[in-house]
Amino acid sequence: MNAPAAAAERWAQALEAATQRLSSIPPPVVAGRLTRMVGLTLEATGCQAAVGDRCEVVSSDQACIEAEVVGFSGDRLYLMPTGDIHGLKPNALVLPRTHTGTVRVGTQLLGRIVDGACNPLDGLGPIETEASVRLTGTPINPLRRQPITQPLDVGVRAINGLLTVGRGQRVGLFAGSGVGKSVLLGMMARYTAADVIVVGLIGERGREVKEFIERILGRAGLSRSVVVATPADYPPLMRLHGAWLATAIAEYFRDRGRNVLLIMDSLTRFAQAQREIALAIGEAPATKGYPPSVFARLPQLVERAGNGVAAAGSITAFYTVLAEGDDPNDPIVDAARAILDGHIVLARRIAEAGRYPAIDVEASVSRVMHDIVPASQLELSRRLRQTTASYENNRDLITIGAYQRGSDPRIDHAISRWPQIEAYLRQDMHERVDLTTSVSALAATMADTPAVAADAPRTKGG
Repeated sequence: MNAPAAAAERWAQALEAATQRLSSIPPPVVAGRLTRMVGLTLEATGCQAAVGDRCEVVSSDQACIEAEVVGFSGDRLYLMPTGDIHGLKPNALVLPRTHTGTVRVGTQLLGRIVDGACNPLDGLGPIETEASVRLTGTPINPLRRQPITQPLDVGVRAINGLLTVGRGQRVGLFAGSGVGKSVLLGMMARYTAADVIVVGLIGERGREVKEFIERILGRAGLSRSVVVATPADYPPLMRLHGAWLATAIAEYFRDRGRNVLLIMDSLTRFAQAQREIALAIGEAPATKGYPPSVFARLPQLVERAGNGVAAAGSITAFYTVLAEGDDPNDPIVDAARAILDGHIVLARRIAEAGRYPAIDVEASVSRVMHDIVPASQLELSRRLRQTTASYENNRDLITIGAYQRGSDPRIDHAISRWPQIEAYLRQDMHERVDLTTSVSALAATMADTPAVAADAPRTKGG
């Protein structure tokens, strides 16, 4: 090759390398201006960003306030702050910065307490994690998910025996306020046979975070747990991120073959945070003030839990759902009931009677129990439910003495068995009852109980 040709080739290679370097340089950031602020919704013009991208808004004291793009209209971007917004002023500088929606996770999170942005809250220093995952998760092909085939020991007698939970099941804990749901969650967190526990405290009172960790979860429980806390005073976007982060951490451990227990308190606060955001950007309310996007977000969150693909682990999830005013037809209660694999109802009347956990056996169901327990246990569970229904349907008549012994043999049997049934359903919070013992105690409680073809009718007094 002659000298001119060689020089031309070198110039061509240099030009190609320079072109590649230029193509890898990101486009310049175009700053916008803050034009409007209503409530927690910020409007910016003059800049472009995608939904889910982060922006920095420069306050009057030159502090950078982080906000996330949650919508747009024409050339206006709607942003929701992730922190304090004091100090913002008109025409504040808005700097978009590309955000891929990822979060750092790893085994270093075990034993730690973080907020919705994975910042440590426990004062134990920064967390250097080993991996990065999408905050909103990656959907699993439903045909690749492993079926639920193994029962899971949760350490609670009534659940083990009557509402057996399968490994990889998603269960709702439906309750009003003050009926013992936090204590029941703590019992399951301490006693459940799981490799890793991920606790999401979403939108709850701030004082309950420390109480749950120290009094209910305990030091031994925390050592194998990750706690994500976004209390009620956090912005709604951070409350959403807290639920997503807790689920992303659970997914990380599941994909590495671990059996994970995910406890989220509560799904209702997650829905309320999405409602605040949706209404703030102009979405119309649909059902009792909840916009349609709320009912789209719920299954997107819940469907991330469950069993993984072959050779992966599982996420068994318990979501608390607050029944506002103890209304079983609350829209979030109704939506959760439809998308979960079962529900456990805690009744106020049972709690007021002093029986804890206050599980209403008749109103609760596990949709996978018939696939994971032997037929003998199913029959014992059915007989206890029928006996309980016979007693509860006639409780008023029995209490006031209007029922005459001998009128109905099923009710007579329910009255004689009721002390044993109540003893079976009652359990101290510091007592652990394993699955085998729970089934044996159920068999002893329902010994010599006749099979009943149908629920006993209500007996008329007089």
